Amino acid sequence: MCSNGELLIMGRNIKLVLAYDGTAYHGWQMQPKHPTVQKTLHQVLWRVLGGPMQPPEASGRTDAGVHALGQVVTFRTDKPIPAVNLVPALNDVLPPDIRVLSAEEVSPDFHPRDCAKAKTYRYRLFRSDICSPFLARFVNHYPYPLDESAIITAAGLIEGEHDFTSFAAVDPEKRIDDEDRSKVRTIFSSKWHREGEELIYEVRGSGFLHHMVRNLVGTFLLLGKGTTSAKDLKRILDLKDRSAAGPTVGPEGLYLVNVEY
Repeated sequence: MCSNGELLIMGRNIKLVLAYDGTAYHGWQMQPKHPTVQKTLHQVLWRVLGGPMQPPEASGRTDAGVHALGQVVTFRTDKPIPAVNLVPALNDVLPPDIRVLSAEEVSPDFHPRDCAKAKTYRYRLFRSDICSPFLARFVNHYPYPLDESAIITAAGLIEGEHDFTSFAAVDPEKRIDDEDRSKVRTIFSSKWHREGEELIYEVRGSGFLHHMVRNLVGTFLLLGKGTTSAKDLKRILDLKDRSAAGPTVGPEGLYLVNVEY
């Protein structure tokens, strides 16, 4: 059992895998005055199924402008519709920037966040002087000089178990007592590579803190510009001080690639 210990809502537990372009949304989390992925999906579930009463839950909250290739979501329903039929039914109503890739019924105690074993994120830097307007919303256009070989070489230095406080932003949606929770995470792999005109970062870990990937990328960019060295990465981790790390890069280049269970 890997549920979060909360009272389970009656009904079938349905797992969806979503892909979405996050440009038009203020992140995953429900907000009363702004469009979000969770709000949009919840409204469509109501339209298709007449429910559920509770909003769908995700493996994690992507920020405003962040994309997903494989976000995992669950919701509960007492409707008898076969899970496989939900894919065309929901996609027929959802806006075109959100797609349901798959649907299946899972055990009642499955929770997309608490059961997750690993997540993979990708960040795309577009390095050419001119970025096509048809690509601009999906990459961070960064045509400035960088020592890419230094970045690629240093990528693995954050692998392993570390306290990532230096790379964690304060999440305004968290409760005050969340600040006391452990910032220790395990990074299984951390790699940069060139792919055509793009410099791409892929990181796989046990979990990620608020803005952690974007702050890591910002710090690697400082390294590429020569203002931070590879040996400074260990020092930044040890300091456990957000001000020691690099800036938070934009959300448009970030993707939640997949979640493993």
